Formats: sequence, structure tokens, C-alpha cells
Amino acid sequence: MQTIQTMYILKIKGTASIPDYIQIRDENFFLIAYFKVTHPKTALARCNLLHKREEILRIADGLEYGKILELII
Repeated sequence: MQTIQTMYILKIKGTASIPDYIQIRDENFFLIAYFKVTHPKTALARCNLLHKREEILRIADGLEYGKILELII
């Protein structure tokens, strides 16, 4: 049986020299993943979310910069 976790996702806008980033935070708002939009694999593997990569990237793609969205994983 899998446990349902509440997490939050944020998309941070980069600049000309700094790329866009995605943050995933837990229910206490502690940072658990921080990665470039173009390179999510290593960060998601470290926090055991690699199996949700496509879903997370789909959500992040439609997310406005600076907005926080609740994820139920």
C-alpha cells in the first residue's frame, strides 16, 4: 500500500544566464527537490519521484512562474 503525500511545486523564472528551475517541497515546505526544467532526472531520483517525472514535468510546464501548486503524490 502506498502512502499519499502532499507536496508543493513551484516554478522559478531564470534570467539570461540562469535557467528556469523547479522546486518541490514537502508538507512542511522543506525543499526536497530543486532542478533545471531541462534536467530533472537526478533530482527526482534522489527524492524517489522519478516514477512521477512525466506528471511533474507536465504540471510544471503549465504552471505560472512564482505560483505554488499542491501536489498529491
